[in-house]
Amino acid sequence: MSASSSATAAREPSFPWLIIASGCLIAALTFGPRSAMGFFQLPMLAETGWSRSDFGLALAIQNLMWGVGQPFFGALADKWGSWRVLMLSALLYAAGLAMMSSPESVWFLHVGGGLLVGLGVAAGSFGIILAAFARNVTAEQRSLAFGMGTAAGSAGMFLFAPFSQAVISQFGWSDALLIMSAMMLIIPVLAIPLRGNSDSGTQKQTDIDQSIGAALREAFGHHSYLLLTAGFFVCGFQVAFITAHFPAYIGDLGIDARYAVIGIALIGFFNIIGSLASGFIGQKYSKPIFLALIYIGRSIAVTAFLLLPQTPTSVVVFSAVMGLLWLSTVPPTNALVAIMFGTRYLGMLGGIVFFSHQIGSFLGVWMGGYLYDIFGTYDPVWWLGVALGLFAAAVHWPIREKPVDRTVLAPAG
Repeated sequence: MSASSSATAAREPSFPWLIIASGCLIAALTFGPRSAMGFFQLPMLAETGWSRSDFGLALAIQNLMWGVGQPFFGALADKWGSWRVLMLSALLYAAGLAMMSSPESVWFLHVGGGLLVGLGVAAGSFGIILAAFARNVTAEQRSLAFGMGTAAGSAGMFLFAPFSQAVISQFGWSDALLIMSAMMLIIPVLAIPLRGNSDSGTQKQTDIDQSIGAALREAFGHHSYLLLTAGFFVCGFQVAFITAHFPAYIGDLGIDARYAVIGIALIGFFNIIGSLASGFIGQKYSKPIFLALIYIGRSIAVTAFLLLPQTPTSVVVFSAVMGLLWLSTVPPTNALVAIMFGTRYLGMLGGIVFFSHQIGSFLGVWMGGYLYDIFGTYDPVWWLGVALGLFAAAVHWPIREKPVDRTVLAPAG
């Protein structure tokens, strides 16, 4: 019996800590600067004279390009390997932040901070990192690994909130962007352990030889995948709006600006806890029901924040609660895609789900600035986010957590 146990242990892959650690550091670096963009809004607009709509449009383009690029870069990583795509991410991200630092024209903001940074994030964010994790862990380890990667992105948000504010105060917003641009060039070195594509790692797809076209047709004909894609739109709308406009909203309330820093940092800190907890919960309980409860929780939190007196204390409490719910959607969402279709095309299929997320992000960021300029308040967008949260809960509830039926594709016996 002991010999049998030893043989079984030898066959089971150990947890790939070097790959996980490298991916987590990259997730922190790619997620950090883009989550701190809200701190650049007021000093940038004060110096340049641009409007909140101009800034909101740049971040909306960034989120849209993140979404557009995600399936494309995911497919490239599936085919050619994660390291090449992550190197491209570093170059695009660094170039975009450097261009964004120039106040010569609003187009520098839109092309640099919008187009290039968006593509840089797409090539180096969760879709690429989590797909690499999925190929190198067992199915039982997958949810936890996804939780760790998501938590690392949250840690980047937590660290870059005070870091960006401190660098802006010390060097000005333009030089702060150049400093963060240089930091992105560390990514290719960190990415070396993540070399490999969909044919490498412990999760090789040997059960079915499927083309990209067949994988896409299968996914778009799968009811639960379509519901998951529709629901993830709401996550993007909610988190992107808060990321881009929360610091300005706090200023509009007349609350000291330091509470905006505290709020974003708290979201990032509690996001770490929420993401790790999500990884554990997703291993034990229904992922669709868990996702529905997360969206209901967000709607309740926003409603309470808007209706109760808005004070520094309420900002702190709201930020902590939203942090727990912030990216806790990512591990179960990606795990559901892997359960449905396997990991062969996880980068691409997960990227398509994330594209829906980023369409929501585009609208959340853009509508935040556009409606503010019309009504002089962010309240309409807050309440729209509440309604969308209830919609997301409704569409996640009927999702079936099971692999796609491929018996029709099996050869006849």
